[in-house]
Amino acid sequence: MNKFPLPADDLPPTGAPLLNELFYRQLEEATCRRFYQACGPIMRVLLSNCHWYFKINTSPLMLLIICYDIESYLHIVDAIPQFIKKLKQFSNKAKIHLFSPDYKGEPWEIEIEETSDDEA
Repeated sequence: MNKFPLPADDLPPTGAPLLNELFYRQLEEATCRRFYQACGPIMRVLLSNCHWYFKINTSPLMLLIICYDIESYLHIVDAIPQFIKKLKQFSNKAKIHLFSPDYKGEPWEIEIEETSDDEA
């Protein structure tokens, strides 16, 4: 079978994947900043004691929180309703992945669309 190369106009752009990655990275950083600003002082302290970030290029929007110690983990667990309330300001369909400090097992996954306003 004889294959003919596509004309240059029909080929995908070579720099597109790199530009997409850069765009997602900038969007994730901006979302982190805005989310942090939307949080109250207690939530900011809780976030400061953990490693956290957003994944934008997944569906739905995902907040990942990695706790360094059990005390931070327990405080974050207690504050999940407040995190849900703030996250709803950014997306009505999102997830929170909460990782325990020992990294054993699967992370706790909370889907925002599953929660009612009474829970948050």
